[in-house]
Parts: sequence; structure tokens; C-alpha cells
Amino acid sequence: MSGTTTAAAGLRRRAAGAGANRWVVLVVLCVSLLLVAVDATVLHVAVPAVTEDLRPGAIELLWIVDTYPLVCASLLILFGTLGDKVGRRRVLLLGYALFGVASALAAFAGSAETLILARGLLGVGGAMIMPATLSILRQVFPDRRERALAIGIWSAVAAVGAAVGPLLGGFLLEHFWWGSVFLVNIPLMLVSLPVGRLLLPESRGTSDGPWDVVGALMAAAGLFGVVLGVKRLGGGELGPLTVAPLLTGAVLILLFVRRQRRRRHPLVDLRMFGRPAFSTSVGCIVLAMLALVGLELIAAQYLQLVLGLSPLETGLRLLPLTFAAMAAGLAGARLLRRFGPRRMVCGGFVLTALAVLTLTAMGSSDNTGLLLSGFLLLGFGLETTLFAAYESMLSEAPLEQAGGAAAIGETSYQLGAGIGIALLGSVMNAAYAPRLRSVPGVPVSASDAAGHSLGEAYEVAGRLGGPAGAALRQAARDGFVHGLHVTLLVSAGLLLLGAVMALRLPRVMQCEAPAAQVSLPSPREVDRSRVSA
Repeated sequence: MSGTTTAAAGLRRRAAGAGANRWVVLVVLCVSLLLVAVDATVLHVAVPAVTEDLRPGAIELLWIVDTYPLVCASLLILFGTLGDKVGRRRVLLLGYALFGVASALAAFAGSAETLILARGLLGVGGAMIMPATLSILRQVFPDRRERALAIGIWSAVAAVGAAVGPLLGGFLLEHFWWGSVFLVNIPLMLVSLPVGRLLLPESRGTSDGPWDVVGALMAAAGLFGVVLGVKRLGGGELGPLTVAPLLTGAVLILLFVRRQRRRRHPLVDLRMFGRPAFSTSVGCIVLAMLALVGLELIAAQYLQLVLGLSPLETGLRLLPLTFAAMAAGLAGARLLRRFGPRRMVCGGFVLTALAVLTLTAMGSSDNTGLLLSGFLLLGFGLETTLFAAYESMLSEAPLEQAGGAAAIGETSYQLGAGIGIALLGSVMNAAYAPRLRSVPGVPVSASDAAGHSLGEAYEVAGRLGGPAGAALRQAARDGFVHGLHVTLLVSAGLLLLGAVMALRLPRVMQCEAPAAQVSLPSPREVDRSRVSA
């Protein structure tokens, strides 16, 4: 009798997970994702206020900004696979709690060291939340058609969060102190924690064998070193403090891969990469982010330093990109069913490359129509690519490996972003700096300093003054626009390479039989079976 009751309760929980409440579950997961996405960018506009209040040194300020994404990227595989082992909902709820506590600590930080610690804890919480949202979504939407729609909504929310962060931060800073950018997390977490505990279903992967603690730590340390090295490369720093973590991280990741191949119960089943759809999707995510993030950084500098727009005006100019990404996410499920993963990812790459080539017409003067059309095409094409790649990757992975697969996808996202900043930033500098070496009347030392960045060129031109300063300023503007064009062409080439890579994806969207959902008994049927027993 007790066994029948336990079985009935288990059936009821599974029915709730796959029934009408799955859309409520999606709302809870999207709120989680929104908080993490907003927190990744909300601090950027608060940096001047933090600097004025806490007086951090240059290195401390760098860690205040970079600790969150660095820690989050490093721990994704650790917590993604831990969720597969001990329960994804359990890890997600712990992430909620830690995120709320760390937000309070960051809001009332009285020193730079405390804020760095709080940002690190936020990164830990984010790493617990991100893979859990995707793996739970994989569980509660067993039908691929509905799962595609859910992933589209999920990706649209991610696009909203990335855009809302700076705008929300700017609004709060105009009315409150800088700590308010963290306080907004607390009431949402206070709501999400009990709601998530009540509504989210628990799930885990196979329970065979122990969790590989050593492997998890190797993956975390290796990713930390690689991401740190890539970030320093993106800042133009090439020295022992860049090369050492990069090489150490690469060696640890290679040892991690070797260890996983030898273990009977690996932390991450690397056989997933033997599936063309999975490995190709991961590669497409890396290439898409590699092309995007460097472009966003350069575009923001172009809008502010070349066109002279304010930070708020720059954010508003970039909003069409976000709106187009939202539209692509919401329409993605229908497009995927109609065109299939291969044509959708390939077409998204080609559309994004077309948008990038369109933006090569940008010059030293403002062209609102060109920027609007270019950003709309860029947002729609890129989100189409990312949505279809994420959906194919998650659908290809076994259900018991959902947490590990989601962590691999998020890690590839972060690595692609870091490599993109380093690669496209290097291309930009290589095309920009030579244009300043022979400006009439400008000393060689001043030309070298101006070649570091457009902002520094303006400072040097202001100190020089007169005709030499004006000539240097104009040469820097022209050199930056030239560098932007070269960078856009390189980015377009990378995107077309992604389109070729996408040809390995399946032609059609293979859907499971929708009967998997309707075959689950209703709570009334479960009650009847319990009574009859």
C-alpha cells in the first residue's frame, strides 16, 4: 500500500512537470535568467560612482568588473554536472539563495575588497543558476516542438536582460546610490525561492558512480585560467601574467579531457562531441559570440567617440538590436520547424554577415537609417543562429546529461565572447595604430600614446592643442573608422565560416512523438489507481 502511494505521488509529480504548469515553470526559469543576464552588465554604468566612493586601485577596479563573469564561466561545468548528480532544482534554489545574499553584500560593501568578494559570490550563484535553468527546461518540455518555443522565449529573455542592465543601472544611479543596482535582485529572489521550491520539478541524471570531485576542480581551475588569459589578451596585455594562466588553464583542460575519457563514470560524457549535431552546435555558438561581442564593444566606442553620443543615447541606439533579437527568439520555434536546424543556423550566419557588411558603410558622420537597418539585421540574424544552435545542442544531449550539456553551451558562449574581444580588438588596433604614425607636427611619443585607443588619442590631442592637436584628432577619427571597417570584414569572414560549419547540422527537425506527454496519467487517474489498490 505504501509503495503504491509512493508511486502514485511520483506519477503526480511527473504529470505536474509535463502538464499545464510547465509554462509557469518556464516563467520562473526566465525570471532567474533575467536576473543573471542583467547582473552581468548592470555594473558597467556604475563604475564611475563606485570609483568615487570606494577609491579602488586600477587592479581592484579591474577585478570589481571582471570577477563576476570570470567566476561564473569557470564554475559552469562544475555546477551543471553537480545538478545532474544531486538534483537540478536543489542546485538552482541554492543559487537563488546565494545570489540574494551576495547582492545584499555587494549593495552595502564598504570597501573594494568586500565588493570583489561579493561579485565573486554572485558569479558562483550565477554558475549554479544558468545551467540549471536550461536542464530543467529540457526536462519539463519533453516534446521538441514545445521545447523549441520555450528555448526561444528563454533566449529572448536573455537578450532583454543584456540590454536592460545598462539602462536600469543608469536609471537607478540618477535616483539612488550605486548599491541600488544590486538591491533590485533581493525582492525578486525572495519571491523566486519559495515559488521555485513549490513549482519546479526535481530531476537528476544517472546515479551510477561517484561524482568526480577532482575532475570538477580541474575543469574549474582550467577554465578560470583560460578565461583570465583571454580577458587579459582582450585588454591588449601580453606578458607573463597573461601567458601563465592561459597555458596553465589549457594544460588543466587537456588533463581533464584525458581523465574523463579514462573514467568509467565520467563527469562529462565526451562522447556527446562525437555526435555531429552537438559538436557543430557548440562550435557555432563559439563563432557567433566571437563575432558579436567584439563588434558590440567597438560599436559602442564608435557611437560615443566618433559620433559624440552620450552613454544613454548609445544604449538607445543599440536597442533595435535587442528588439530584433527578441523577435527572432519568439519566432524561432516556427522557423525551426519549417526550415530545420541546418538552414536556420546557416541562414542566420549569412544574414548576420550581410548586416556586418552593411555596417561597413559607416563613416565619420551619423547615418541613423544605416545604423538602424544594420542593427536590426544583426540582432535578428545572430539570435536566429544562437537559438537554433542552442536548441540543437540541448536536444541532441541525453536527458541524464542535460546539466552538463547546458554547462558546455554556456561555457562555449563565455569563451567565444572572451576570444572575440581579444581577436577583434587586436585586428582593430592593428588597423588603427599605423594611421597615427606620420601625422604632421605630432611627436613620435605622442603618436605612440594616441595609437593605444581613440579615447587616449583625444586626450593627447587636447594636450597638444593647435593645428597639431586638431590634425591628430582627425587622423585618430579616420583611423578608427578604417579599423572598424577592417574589423567588420574579418567578422563577416568568421560568420561565413560559421555558415559553412552549420552544413553538418541535420536538415530537418527530428521531433519525438508528442504522445510522451499525453501518456502521463492525470492526478485523478493516479488517485483512482491508489484507491483500487
